[in-house]
Amino acid sequence: MKKSLGGQKLRELLPQLDAVDMLVPLFVVVGLCVVFLLSPEESTRVVDTIRGFLGNQLSSFYILIGVGFLVVSLYIAFSKYGDIRLGGPEEKPAYSSFQWGAMIFTGTMAADILYYSFCEWALYAQESRILQMGSVQDWASTYPLFHWGPVPWSFYMVLSACFGFMIHVRKRTKQKFSEGCRALLGRRVDGPIGHLIDLIAIFALLAGTATTFSLATPLLSAVLGDLFGLPSSVLLTVGLLVLVALVYTADVIVGYHAIMKMSVICAWLFFALLGYFFFGGGQAQYILETGITAMGNLIQNFVGMVTWADPLRSSGDGATGFVQSWTVFYWAYWMAWCVATPFFVGVISKGRTIRGTIIGGYIAGLSSTFLSFIVFGNYGLGLEMRGRLDVSGAIAAGADIPTVILSIFRTLPLPFVALALLFITMVLFYATTFDSLTMVVAAYSYRRLADVEEPHHVVRIFWAFIFIIFPIGLINAQSSLSSLQSVSIVAAFPIGIVIVLLVASFLKDAGNYLKGEAPPEG
Repeated sequence: MKKSLGGQKLRELLPQLDAVDMLVPLFVVVGLCVVFLLSPEESTRVVDTIRGFLGNQLSSFYILIGVGFLVVSLYIAFSKYGDIRLGGPEEKPAYSSFQWGAMIFTGTMAADILYYSFCEWALYAQESRILQMGSVQDWASTYPLFHWGPVPWSFYMVLSACFGFMIHVRKRTKQKFSEGCRALLGRRVDGPIGHLIDLIAIFALLAGTATTFSLATPLLSAVLGDLFGLPSSVLLTVGLLVLVALVYTADVIVGYHAIMKMSVICAWLFFALLGYFFFGGGQAQYILETGITAMGNLIQNFVGMVTWADPLRSSGDGATGFVQSWTVFYWAYWMAWCVATPFFVGVISKGRTIRGTIIGGYIAGLSSTFLSFIVFGNYGLGLEMRGRLDVSGAIAAGADIPTVILSIFRTLPLPFVALALLFITMVLFYATTFDSLTMVVAAYSYRRLADVEEPHHVVRIFWAFIFIIFPIGLINAQSSLSSLQSVSIVAAFPIGIVIVLLVASFLKDAGNYLKGEAPPEG
């Protein structure tokens, strides 16, 4: 059990904090928020221009990192490194397999997964790539499994092993990205290079969370408006954003035990919503058979899909192709989230081997993710294929995505109940996800913090506040889906370089550990 530092007085706390890693992100995020509020169109244009260059001209960078991390995750798991236990040789896991798996899924990107499960197949349905592959029926349901499958989860699994080793085996008290690079960079991580690495990591995380909040919070607003007859507005969306922040702030003050309890509750709510669609929607056979087909397509074509760079740009305009618009975005999106989520998974994996952490993490993450896309996604696809609802046509015509998702729910029996369940599940998913992130980035703010200590509640509240500032600016600017994707793609480019350095440092340090050598000084 970790010891909370919440009882410390502020005068005792301040000398322990890293002012650079806290104040620089605060000022930059506030500045960006002001810029997006005052000049939304110009800000969006600049970000989209940078995204166009990175995503289009340097798309191979993101593709190669995705392939590389998938291969490295399997190498680490099944090599000598996989036998290393996170903690002492006799250390026992702090959480049961179900609790641990629930925390991995709900503490990562569960709210996003739920949001995209309802609409992603429809976003692809009008793409020429889908028609090149075969049909909407077969491939619009396959690509969501690919984009939320083994490659993005490999980012989390590899870095969870790196951070778990750093915290529980090497007992490092600087819980920062730069510290994970110490074996490779030595004492350079204590100077400007270390601060640069940490600031890149924090900004990437803020970009990733801003994209998450800005994408899915409007769905919460639409659901609440539908349930209680409230007019949809930016004010309502921002109000819900603040509500979610209050929920996860209250929860994160309690600590990891509260996060575990919330995760288990979220998991059961998620299963209840799955059951509502699968058994209550009247399309169980179609959902199951389409899911089996999609899994078969993914397995049979995986190597080609993961290495296809779309050199002729399948959109036909010669500028941006399917890979550049979608695959690069998803790899970048998960890379941006790599700053905190793997830290969290590494912390809660104490007592497990690195092999158990990676393979178990894959099982927990992929099974939950695939269930979501297969059940929710294929329900909507079935409505379209059978002519009951033109989901993809409505989105292609410019319809608001949350409104389209509501139309899917209205085809269910007692849609009011289903929407209420969706609202509660998403709020708690958000709260659990940001519980974990806030705990991690709060620990990140300390100069030194042992793995048996939890950050002071004031530090946690500080980051809970920071997490909602930038999304408010993006929501008020009414940024498009493409613009929100741009934020993550831009932020992920520098963090991609950092995570490669971190993995190289881990392999070096873990190799030295197995030889019986002491950790690098620092």
